Amino acid sequence: MTYATQQDLIDRFGADELIQLTDRLSVPPAAIDADVVARALSDADALIDSYLRKRYALPLDPAPPVLVKIASDLARYNLYDDGADKDGPVVRAQGSALAWLRDVSKGLIELDDGTGDAPAASGGGQVRASYPDRVFTRDSLRGY
Repeated sequence: MTYATQQDLIDRFGADELIQLTDRLSVPPAAIDADVVARALSDADALIDSYLRKRYALPLDPAPPVLVKIASDLARYNLYDDGADKDGPVVRAQGSALAWLRDVSKGLIELDDGTGDAPAASGGGQVRASYPDRVFTRDSLRGY
């Protein structure tokens, strides 16, 4: 399942940037290479799934809208390859996306399907507790 599309990347980062990053045949670059974009998106999806697989059954259907941004940021970073400025917005966005994914995999963040409904709690039912008999009671401590 694809979390983001080529159009999502165009909407977020602009067609000019995608042309510069993907058209490796024309001088000057003239068109978006859909195969290069698809490969970057596929790599981003695989990375996202590697974090989500720990806590969620895949594929997510429907996918939470937040994953469009995460996948877009990761795909953009993939398209830059080694050309992104280490302190620039592309690397910062990729780092934020990875940190968010780590928090999801640890259970610190719950995925939302965008409807505003909280995810259903697993298990359900009543809480049960068991404990041993008391060692110290009022009667056993009387006289001390």
